[in-house]
Amino acid sequence: MISLIGLPGSGKSTVGRQLARRLGVAFIDSDQVIEERIGYSIRAFFDREGEDRFRDLEQSVIDELTAAHSGAVLSTGGGAVLRPANRQCLHQRGSVVYLRSSPEEIFRRIRHDKTRPLLQVANPLEQLRHLYMQRDPLYRETAHYVIETGRPSVATLVNMITMQLELSGVCAPIPAATEGSAAPALDSLPH
Repeated sequence: MISLIGLPGSGKSTVGRQLARRLGVAFIDSDQVIEERIGYSIRAFFDREGEDRFRDLEQSVIDELTAAHSGAVLSTGGGAVLRPANRQCLHQRGSVVYLRSSPEEIFRRIRHDKTRPLLQVANPLEQLRHLYMQRDPLYRETAHYVIETGRPSVATLVNMITMQLELSGVCAPIPAATEGSAAPALDSLPH
């Protein structure tokens, strides 16, 4: 499994979908799995049940997904690394890519997004800075690879990730995509 971690808005879902397509494997978004199970939005769950209850549910889902899906790309929620059990599951059951973005870059991308519960505050940029200070060390601890997102296109980020995976032997070299050709599957992923 290849898991993507990073702050809310760092591009985990967008990059993850394209990476999975490029590698010819399934894409799983842990937040989407959680919303399907609870039957409503994570933001509403936060409001009703609180963050601690959400983190309990998230931990259960991440444990299940990392145990059951070795050949997939997993996009995690931004706070998944807050729990030591999640960091351990992610790091030991696959390859983890930290999509590192500055709080200012993320704010520029998501300043109008009203679906992110932790950013529905008076000063979202300050909140992103706080989250970055708190979580960056945890992302780095969990990750096998750190990819600086900056302003590259999604395609460039996917290329950067696949090159890292190829260099480390996680997947076979991926030939340049051609019209109508199927992407090769992952060679072998660590469990």
